[in-house]
Amino acid sequence: MMPAADVGARPPARRTGSLVDRLPPVRGRLSENASLASVTWFRVGGAAEVMFRPADRDDLAAFLAAKPADVPVTVIGVASNLLVRDGGVPGVVIRLGRAFAEIAIAGTRVVAGAAALDVNVAITARDGAVAGLEFLAGVPGTIGGALRMNAGCYGREVADALVDLEALDATGRLHVVPAAAAGLSYRHCGLPEDWIFVGATFAGSRDEPAAIGERMALLARQREEAQPIRARTGGSTFANPPQEKAWALIDRAGCRGLRLGGAMVSEKHCNFLINTGAATAADIEGLGEEVRRRVAAQSGIGLDWEIRRIGVPGPARRATAPAEGT
Repeated sequence: MMPAADVGARPPARRTGSLVDRLPPVRGRLSENASLASVTWFRVGGAAEVMFRPADRDDLAAFLAAKPADVPVTVIGVASNLLVRDGGVPGVVIRLGRAFAEIAIAGTRVVAGAAALDVNVAITARDGAVAGLEFLAGVPGTIGGALRMNAGCYGREVADALVDLEALDATGRLHVVPAAAAGLSYRHCGLPEDWIFVGATFAGSRDEPAAIGERMALLARQREEAQPIRARTGGSTFANPPQEKAWALIDRAGCRGLRLGGAMVSEKHCNFLINTGAATAADIEGLGEEVRRRVAAQSGIGLDWEIRRIGVPGPARRATAPAEGT
């Protein structure tokens, strides 16, 4: 494949027949063969056929309205809970940037762009004396991803604080959706998968910044003690089944420390998969499937992936090798 090349409103010479030749002009940036492994927290995976970083909401809307209907679109944030397969992602990968990362306080409400880091929203709320969003400091990623999976931790989730959200549909039309109409449930959003979230409003309550900060510090300590946050990981791998904890099911199935190639089930928290340094996406996904198989065999319970997996599978380095324990 050709090296990555940035293509903007006045692009350099393009390869004949490349995907960018079929895309509408933009004010943002189009990049061919853009690395995704360098973006994901796992640090694995293939490239995006084309990466689009829109200049702003209008640029994104115009692109969606004008792009060919047969060109697939995938949206990513900071890729904290994402596994990009080794064969890369066909079509256009959209990554929202600075224009979508603004955060503002309006009374006891917090308005955030979809590219705003969850932790930054929590910090801004604290500094504005708005309580109730402390849990976002423990959610890795951006507001867009948090909306898509109704993210949460330590007893609270996005649905508990959301007032409304804004999203562009596949044709670039803007929708403002009240929280009650978003179909939010455990790690799920009921809105169409091809809608792109661009912002949200959250409601909190008044409290002293110092008190809010103490609660955030406590959550940070709990997370540090319980999770391998300094490893190359993608966060919680599997959703908790009803009335069960995924980590406990994995532990009972004897998967703590299980390895496949360069991937390993965390010894510290076994609902986390880790790239020990030389893993491929196939190693990580294969290890996850082996964990699912062992849990189902031991408990009869099926685990659903919480980590989002995208792209085309590449060759598995150890397709015939069984997972091995440590």
